[in-house]
Amino acid sequence: MAPNTRMTKQRKAILRVLKSTKSHPTADWIYEKVRKEIPNISLGTVYRNLNVLAEHGEINVLDYGSNHSRYDGNPDHHYHFRCQKCGGVYDLDLDLSADLNNKINTETEFIAHSHRLEFSGICPKCQQKI
Repeated sequence: MAPNTRMTKQRKAILRVLKSTKSHPTADWIYEKVRKEIPNISLGTVYRNLNVLAEHGEINVLDYGSNHSRYDGNPDHHYHFRCQKCGGVYDLDLDLSADLNNKINTETEFIAHSHRLEFSGICPKCQQKI
């Protein structure tokens, strides 16, 4: 957190909820969980604090072009897999490929510092239902 940005009670609760799950929840889901601890918190407060946490690199925002962004309590760069059947989002335990950044840097006029890569397909749970 930046020195002039306080870690408020609401922000701490939101961050604690996000760090306690691997489910990449929506703001509504986070709101319902935080409300158990802070009953008078508003959904707007949750959204504002999620934005502050994301701006300061404490969390990641996963925007998949839908109406609802998902949030990730793991701010480290990592890959995700999105299931096309159930919509679930999962962390992939794969090493990041620095070669992709190098490929951009050597084969184009762009300079890549990082990349975000999402895989999509069918998760193991949905495969069992097929």
